[in-house]
Amino acid sequence: MVPEYEPTGSGTSVPPGMTYVDYCGERFPLPGDRRFTIGREADLSVDDNPYLHRRFLLLHNENGLWWLTNLGSHLSASVSAGDVGFSATLGPGARMPLVFGETTVVFTAGPTTYELIVYATAPQVRPVTEQSFAVGRTTEGVPMLTESQKLLIVVLAEEILRREGTGASAIPSSAKAAARLGWPLTKFNRKLDNVCDKLDQLGVSGMRAGGGKLASNRRARLIEYAISSRIVTRDDLPLIDEEAARNAASSRRSQPR
Repeated sequence: MVPEYEPTGSGTSVPPGMTYVDYCGERFPLPGDRRFTIGREADLSVDDNPYLHRRFLLLHNENGLWWLTNLGSHLSASVSAGDVGFSATLGPGARMPLVFGETTVVFTAGPTTYELIVYATAPQVRPVTEQSFAVGRTTEGVPMLTESQKLLIVVLAEEILRREGTGASAIPSSAKAAARLGWPLTKFNRKLDNVCDKLDQLGVSGMRAGGGKLASNRRARLIEYAISSRIVTRDDLPLIDEEAARNAASSRRSQPR
């Protein structure tokens, strides 16, 4: 029998020092002596999405340390702690300790992306500082995006970035996203190909299928990677309206009087 977990509700306090999951503004306290599952049919049932495992993620306490385990067979989760610059992918069968206090977990099942936050009392971890070098090659693996490439990612991730709580986010079609920016669809698709090619060359998985072909779910993986890596954040949302306004004004000027 699966134990029942009742959310405390939005804005409701959780006992000090207790680990909890925040999903869609609801808080699920996690007693240290019980395991907590996340999935389609779990302690936290995020959605009835058939692409999502019935039991996908597991949270449990082991010797005073909280662990996150991927119980799935084909889905991965992106785990990040922005305050300390940490980002990792948790593949099927893998597990990791939650040592950052606040950890964001993002995963995609089919066309839908989900996000939740785990607040766990953990050992204090200090941010990693970067040492400056006067000369040398730029480290490979850090994507350098043009303004238009970043705009493309922001508009695809708009819904998940804009919401106040956390939860599911449908990915807009290329045609809808292009119209939102005021771009021709051909321009949008070309930019999407360029971004996916760039990330694929940097080793980001999910950008291409077998035989070098573009992956059918690459937009979902692109959003998952960009959000977990903080390539785009909520602060970037004004860029969408600014671009749409520029293109609308340009279109008006080009019309014959």
